Amino acid sequence: MKIFLLCALGAALALPLCAQAETVGAVDTAFKLIGRNHQVVVEVFDDPKVKGVSCYVSRARTGGIKGTLGLAEDTADAAVACRQVGEITLLEPLDKQEEVFSERASILFKKVRIVRMADARRNTLVYLVYSDKLIDGSPQNNVTAVPLPASVPLKLR
Repeated sequence: MKIFLLCALGAALALPLCAQAETVGAVDTAFKLIGRNHQVVVEVFDDPKVKGVSCYVSRARTGGIKGTLGLAEDTADAAVACRQVGEITLLEPLDKQEEVFSERASILFKKVRIVRMADARRNTLVYLVYSDKLIDGSPQNNVTAVPLPASVPLKLR
């Protein structure tokens, strides 16, 4: 039992540090007679390594029977808007590029991902949202940027 717990703890620590999103709201885009309607969902998460920055993500969520059961594949449509919501503090030096959010968009192999990129020359954080799939990802994407105040220099690893 101890070995199992140690292995589970090791696996949890090996996972990348990704933020958890909370739902802000949703709107229905298509009525489905059985199961939930198709929706656009808006979620928010705080950047785990940059205090004072929150990102709002809107994405399509498939309804119907398959969507209600979690078996449908959501479309690759997503947008992100990251904003300063408080005093910005870097909790640690940042990687030049790092995934900060990931959420599944189908039962297997498809995810919506948000990557933070550091633009040190302009002292700015750039956030890119895209959808990937094991075999065939989508080129659809959206980008937003948060300039850091001059008093907060961008520190990279």
